[in-house]
Amino acid sequence: MADLLKNIYNKEFFDQFCDITSTVIKDFDRKVFLKRIYDKEWEQRELKQRMKHIASVLRDFLPANYDKCISTACKLIAELKKKNIRQTSVELMFFPEIIEQYGIDYLEVSVKGMEFITQIISCEFAIRPFIIKYPKEMMKTMLIWSKHESHHVRRLASEGCRPRLPWAMAIPALKKNPSPIFPVLENLKKDASEYVRRSVANNLNDIAKDHPDKVLEIALQWQGKCDETDWVIKHGCRTLLKKANPDALSFFGLTAVKSIAIKNFAVDNCDIAFNDDLCFSFDLIHKEKEPLKLRIEYCIYYMKANGKQNKKIFKITENVYASNVKYPFKRKQSFRDLTTRKHYAGEHKLSLVINGKEIVSKDFYLSK
Repeated sequence: MADLLKNIYNKEFFDQFCDITSTVIKDFDRKVFLKRIYDKEWEQRELKQRMKHIASVLRDFLPANYDKCISTACKLIAELKKKNIRQTSVELMFFPEIIEQYGIDYLEVSVKGMEFITQIISCEFAIRPFIIKYPKEMMKTMLIWSKHESHHVRRLASEGCRPRLPWAMAIPALKKNPSPIFPVLENLKKDASEYVRRSVANNLNDIAKDHPDKVLEIALQWQGKCDETDWVIKHGCRTLLKKANPDALSFFGLTAVKSIAIKNFAVDNCDIAFNDDLCFSFDLIHKEKEPLKLRIEYCIYYMKANGKQNKKIFKITENVYASNVKYPFKRKQSFRDLTTRKHYAGEHKLSLVINGKEIVSKDFYLSK
């Protein structure tokens, strides 16, 4: 069984962390620090709670003055990077937590701190309370950062102001009116870094959930500028396509087709158990005179804890298909629990979707 992610904070990590911290923080008391880290609630804490706890403990070992606190934290982060500690940076997310927990009343110092820290450890979560409290100042900063020399800072300019960033607090004002975001995305739409462009697409996808017309307007403005930007708008419209938004389908040339036929639709086992795979296959054919651009997807209607079904759609492919040619497909869907999805026993449904329209479906049962 894989080790729990929260156990990245283990003896090896803290031994190395304390060794390096002792070289940066004068009179750092290793024993007291570890005693406070490993309190009676440590084992019960999940990953996010452990990060918050480490941040609150470490804060007491940093200078009381917030300006000096962040300055020292940045020196410590630089030293940790120099000594190559945990280059995935996930383990060091408690540094942005310090800014999030203690820096909200110190805008200028916190902004400078995040600009430095995010180049090593993403500050996409920590920055959001600042955008909520200081919307004009922070969006002005994001616009400046969108032209920063570091692609990590440029990415924060987009990722930090996503209206619906997963696992983070939403930004209600930007959900209601995303206009301040658009100049930032405009600067980043053809960024040299794919890391940045993907964030731009994800930001557009967030906006599309509340303002589909505005995202489609942007897509029309950006379309055809370059391959990278075309990818950004397509990925940014993915939720609209999954929801079969007619304007989005039409924009990408995915019109309704009446002559499509699904043949030999089969599910290997309509009674599967937890951790099994649902295996299915089908043939696709159409009789239009000209080749068709088709977006082929499948839906799983998952049973929820309340006994109702919830639809989740998965893309198979999007391509151009010739007339009167049989195209075979074979896929499988895992029913292993994930951190983002828990499975429940009961009646489920599988359906095939072509250009946003459900064509055919089959029921199946998930048992314990």
